[in-house]
Amino acid sequence: FRNPKRTENGYPLNIEVTTINCEDSPLDKSFLLNLLPKVNYPALRTAVQQISQHCVPPLKEIPEQLDVSDKESNQNLDHETLKNLHRVLFDVYLIEGWLVCPDTGRKFPVKDGIPNMILHEDEI
Repeated sequence: FRNPKRTENGYPLNIEVTTINCEDSPLDKSFLLNLLPKVNYPALRTAVQQISQHCVPPLKEIPEQLDVSDKESNQNLDHETLKNLHRVLFDVYLIEGWLVCPDTGRKFPVKDGIPNMILHEDEI
């Protein structure tokens, strides 16, 4: 068994949208605040920029900088910011499209909301 080709700059994957589903759900502040420390915030911002125009209405901006590990400060985020973060994290679904490695350009298809990350024979 050979190891797959490795890349040092393969994260975060870029998102190419074919079909996206944007829904609305009620804000669950405590669940959102418990989740935030686990989020790679720069990657989330990049994803929002890549998918925003595909949502109706377009996703609103989220703060340029946010220390998601600062639980006490996050308790004081304004309601609008919390709603925008909630929408991005819980209400937007990539149905069809691609996840693209920023280093190699390798495209992983997403069909029916499920990414296929299996490597091709020539990649192992």
